Amino acid sequence: MASFIIRRLIASVFVLFAATFLMYILTSLAGDPLEELRQSNAPNKEQLIEARTKLLNLDVPAPLRYFLWLGGLFRGDFGVSVQNQPVNALLANALTSTITLVTTATIVAIILGITVGIVSALRQYSGFDYTVTLISFLFFSLPIFWVAVLLKQYGAIQVNNWLGDPEIATPVIVVLAIVAGLLWMSIVGGSLVRKLVVFGIGAVATAGVLIYLSVTRWFADPSIGIVVYAVLAIGTAFAVTAISTGLRNRKALYASLTMAVLGIALYYPAMTSFLNGMGLGLFLVLAVATILVGGIVGWLFGKPDRAPVIRTAIFTAVIAAGLIALDKYMSYWAAYSASGRVRGRPIATVGSSTPSLGGNFWVQGIDLYTHLLLPTIAIILISFASYTRYSRASLLEVMNQDYIRTARAKGLTERTVIVRHAFRNALIPITTIIAFDVGAIVGGAVISETVFGWTGMGRLFVEGIRAVDPNPVMAFFVVAGTLAVVFNLIADLVYAALDPRIKVS
Repeated sequence: MASFIIRRLIASVFVLFAATFLMYILTSLAGDPLEELRQSNAPNKEQLIEARTKLLNLDVPAPLRYFLWLGGLFRGDFGVSVQNQPVNALLANALTSTITLVTTATIVAIILGITVGIVSALRQYSGFDYTVTLISFLFFSLPIFWVAVLLKQYGAIQVNNWLGDPEIATPVIVVLAIVAGLLWMSIVGGSLVRKLVVFGIGAVATAGVLIYLSVTRWFADPSIGIVVYAVLAIGTAFAVTAISTGLRNRKALYASLTMAVLGIALYYPAMTSFLNGMGLGLFLVLAVATILVGGIVGWLFGKPDRAPVIRTAIFTAVIAAGLIALDKYMSYWAAYSASGRVRGRPIATVGSSTPSLGGNFWVQGIDLYTHLLLPTIAIILISFASYTRYSRASLLEVMNQDYIRTARAKGLTERTVIVRHAFRNALIPITTIIAFDVGAIVGGAVISETVFGWTGMGRLFVEGIRAVDPNPVMAFFVVAGTLAVVFNLIADLVYAALDPRIKVS
């Protein structure tokens, strides 16, 4: 494996050299970076032209200028822009902005798309399958700039108006209850009587929750509370165990329930004490501690087959801790919404933060969330379609293989057949799509960044092309190209991990 990685990296270096050379030449020939100054009426025009020529080495032929740029790259210096700004600083700001925006959307789109695609494949030709297919193609065909504008109008302006008096109208409750009932009915499946029972339970439960949220004005001052948290934590323990190992694995169930009970016991101390002085460093320490505690509990319960028990305990611990953090964020929602900078309109439409907001770690987190909400939804809606269709097609192909029929003939449970055999092999083609998408994250969502006022990698690239400014363009290209190479290499290694028949050599 080491020799394979080394060979791939050496080949990738030569590919990047050739690609950056061509990109530099094309950018240099795309226009004249002095055109703006040539058309200027400034009295010192000649001095400005001479200064920019010297700054960007424009008196040197483009092929030789590339090697001057390459020498600076080896020193970790991407040069300066036509405005005499350090490209390193521009790149750092753009990269941070893009990672903040697009990474969240990509991760959510991957998880949601694969999950819905798998359920759609398991319920092939059902109402749920047809609905998901229709929605996927609809989202895939929508132009993202139009989606972004609609989200601004109805996801921000109208929602902010509604949050002033968050009462859910009766017709809305009825429609949402019917939709929820139909959704659960199509997912569960079975006989007509079973479908009707599931529809009734789903519709009544949804209507009850919506009525409670409306009467208590929950959206004005949201919270989870210890009772709901306890129900969610214990439900999470059963759900994670059922998916990870199956409820028959009592060791995994006991480890998962232990993490849920531990979360319930720590709820009040966390909410009233040690989460109050939170900072980013402490937040990361607590996140690592949560994973370690989950791993230790799984190790203690899991003898002799510890790996699945540890996995189950860690997932439950992370979700239980995440619910506590979510409730802590919610406790500051009313204060954030009523602050002088927000003025009761918390869903942001432009930018990545509220200027001069101030506040503690939790308030700043809410502010980041409200600014990420709309652009993240816009990107998810477009990405969701491809992940859903690829996941569905991949799992359907795997479910028709001989080894799946053999696994069922051996008497394995349907959960074991799907999770351990079908799902793992269905991930192999999806890995390629994920690798390309993750590698392209820093490429930025140019349209989304423009509509929602984010200055990220996409904007850096486009503005560099418009200004015939090769240094920012090359900075973008080097980062994006390097990540594309790295994640394609990771995809090859993941292939070998998912399918033992694939040898990395």
